Amino acid sequence: MSDTAPEREVMEYDVIIVGAGPAGLACAIRLKQLKQDLMVAVIEKGAEVGAHILSGAVIEPGPLDELIPGWRENPPPTCVPVENDEIAFLTARSRYRIPTPPQQKNHGNFIVSLGAMCAWLAPQAEDLGVDIFPGYAAAGIRYTDDGAVGGVIIGDMGLDRDGQPKDTYLQGIEIHAPVTILAEGCRGHLSKELIARYKLDAASDPQVYGVGIKELWQVAPGKCSPGKVQHSIGWPLDSSTYGGSFIYHMDNDRVAVGFVTALDYTDPEFSPFEAFQQFKHHPSVKPLFEGGEILSGGARTIVEGGAQSLPRVEMPGALLIGDAAGLLNLPKIKGTHQAIRSGMLAASHVADKSSAEGFDQALRASEIYAEIHKVRNVRPGFNKGLWRGLMTAAIETVTLGKLPRTLQNHADHSSLQKLQDLEPVDRPWGERDLPPRDRLASVYFANTAHEEDQPVHLQILDPDVCTSRCGEEYNYPCTRFCPVEVYEIVEDAEAGVRLQINAANCVHCKTCDIKDPYEVINWVTPEGGSGPNYQNL
Repeated sequence: MSDTAPEREVMEYDVIIVGAGPAGLACAIRLKQLKQDLMVAVIEKGAEVGAHILSGAVIEPGPLDELIPGWRENPPPTCVPVENDEIAFLTARSRYRIPTPPQQKNHGNFIVSLGAMCAWLAPQAEDLGVDIFPGYAAAGIRYTDDGAVGGVIIGDMGLDRDGQPKDTYLQGIEIHAPVTILAEGCRGHLSKELIARYKLDAASDPQVYGVGIKELWQVAPGKCSPGKVQHSIGWPLDSSTYGGSFIYHMDNDRVAVGFVTALDYTDPEFSPFEAFQQFKHHPSVKPLFEGGEILSGGARTIVEGGAQSLPRVEMPGALLIGDAAGLLNLPKIKGTHQAIRSGMLAASHVADKSSAEGFDQALRASEIYAEIHKVRNVRPGFNKGLWRGLMTAAIETVTLGKLPRTLQNHADHSSLQKLQDLEPVDRPWGERDLPPRDRLASVYFANTAHEEDQPVHLQILDPDVCTSRCGEEYNYPCTRFCPVEVYEIVEDAEAGVRLQINAANCVHCKTCDIKDPYEVINWVTPEGGSGPNYQNL
């Protein structure tokens, strides 16, 4: 901020929570349950609570039972008890039922819309006195004179691409607090800044990720089996690429379908979006969606690294919870219960200690860490292919993760092979006719919107790398790994080949920030309220 700029308005709280997802809301609720006099604020960049939330989602109810006893008498709008599980291995034309691993048995669990569940949690937090501010993006960290985190800065809203105020302009706000809790979810841009600043990952492996693409469908009457949970592995992925599908049968003839691809894939020509669409056209899958219509869709990255990629979760004045820390249990394909648990643990710690100090030790001594430590070798076990991974997963399951070894994770951005070194990949993928017809059409179903003249929130740190080395060596992989066609290579009569960024299409999945082989794409938060507005995802 320049010397001539007006002073920002300052608000004071005891605790600031960044992100109104399950971790942040659980933390806020438990804080007020423990100490009613605490002043607690939750900052949410989505236009409304739940607008930016996308997940499977099948949840374990135990932590929610503890947080809100009796919630089952007034459940979230979408909450379907799981009736049966099914997992299959797919080839291009066939489907083979395989035994359900213990971690994926869902008896007693519920299929939910996580966005709707967060929208259901928010008023319960407000009833306890929590201040929730949707539509306000925490754009920066406020640091104290001694280098600690002292709160967050709500970005100036109404700037054009050159950083000048538009006709409608809102001066930024500083929110100060002795404790700031980062619950941004996967690859939050403030969490990323703090992890780097305080070297929180110095003693851990690189975090690894997957990109999940999800759609909600209204299927023809009689095709939905409420409470049915289906997963698959295999086709359309080759045996060297980790990932799989989910189909969750909800209520009112609605079905959630999605596909997760690990971002350590090696082929720069691969497209996660196209793999998902091919899956929907498998002979055993397509009949479910024929005669139906897609209602909404979107994409989000998920943390897959587990215990060995867990950074230190405390720093002076702040702490990390939920997916901002990386607590998802990948073999279970679940993270919501871990997010709620970590939020409650953080709340208990802060209410007792009035600071972040000691939270890292508390988390590592808890059942939260014990759960991901037990399965720490499952994800990296697939680094050498599907069959080796399945064998490793079986061993780790039988031994409950007690073998004295920890396999390593490697950064996803380093995994792409250069075109000249790539073995040809045979993908006999077929034509398809189920919507969406292409990635651009999927933007419509995400209901995403950004003001066209706001500052671009996708920063290219070295544009020359994109149009030279990356293009020559990888054939512009950003034009394929992005699930909604943000990145486009265009021919310019004057400038030649250039990278065009269609930032208005962005659904905030963060894939580009993770997968770019030269790490020159930096995702930062756009103006508050911008982005997707997911409906029941």
